[in-house]
Amino acid sequence: MSRQSVRRPVHIAEYDKDWPRHFEQLRARIWAGVSDVAVRIEHVGSTSVPGLAAKPVIDLDLVIGSPNDLSQVVARLAGIGYPHLGDLGIEGREAFAAAVDGVDGPAHNLYVCAAGSLPLRNHLTIRDHLRNHAPDRATYSDLKKRLAAEHSNDIDAYVEGKTEFLMGILVRHGFSRDDRNAVRRANQR
Repeated sequence: MSRQSVRRPVHIAEYDKDWPRHFEQLRARIWAGVSDVAVRIEHVGSTSVPGLAAKPVIDLDLVIGSPNDLSQVVARLAGIGYPHLGDLGIEGREAFAAAVDGVDGPAHNLYVCAAGSLPLRNHLTIRDHLRNHAPDRATYSDLKKRLAAEHSNDIDAYVEGKTEFLMGILVRHGFSRDDRNAVRRANQR
């Protein structure tokens, strides 16, 4: 790996039945500001999978119909307190700064993806697979806990340790080698 590891704590929590409620609260707040220029908001990431251990941070993908809608969404999100951070090196996924836990709702990450984009397909495929395959969900949960213990202050090493497991899911769902390589590169940022 060519990047320098980032020393940030990795905290994995057991599944919290309040995570879907936290998502709905965030979704309602965000949707009120973008409903006329967006398609939907998806709960993605590990907190969206019942029974899966996760970093206690809600991930939201705001879906737009086309990349052409991005400038309008950027302006709307800025108006409700989400400044645009750019794609952070992940083509097809735009990141927005979110308030910290307790200041303006639960800790969360907000991303904007166009319908059909690779980042959105990746997020939804992993989420839906883990929701529907209990053995893989249990294996992934155990893997995340082990990696968090081994790399408690190195988020990059933690993420890298999960990559092969996630690539295996994408293979099973027909993601091409090029798409998997793009996802892998995105995970290394």
